[in-house]
Amino acid sequence: MKGTYLGEFQEVVLLSILILQDESYGVRIQEEIQRELNRTISRGALHTALTRLEEKGFIKSEMGGATEERGGRRKRIYTVTNLGKESLKEARAVREQLWTKVPDWAVNINYAL
Repeated sequence: MKGTYLGEFQEVVLLSILILQDESYGVRIQEEIQRELNRTISRGALHTALTRLEEKGFIKSEMGGATEERGGRRKRIYTVTNLGKESLKEARAVREQLWTKVPDWAVNINYAL
């Protein structure tokens, strides 16, 4: 298994998979990220992230059934593993711990450096 470091984009992909549940295939994940974060991503960038997450053991995938709307092609459906869920929890805990240490004035928009 590769390292357990979870980058920001990988975290977004994992969260999107959890949100989409049974509908978590490439195009839907891409649409979810664009809709929720107003962030356009390429199909290649998404597939690179999905491959790396699977190599780390954070997600697993399986082929869904063929559909008429896809011309008989099947979709690869992604699910988050327990290791992936644990990694998300750790990333969240680290961020929350750091945020509690940031003084209010440091994030005040009116504050000038």
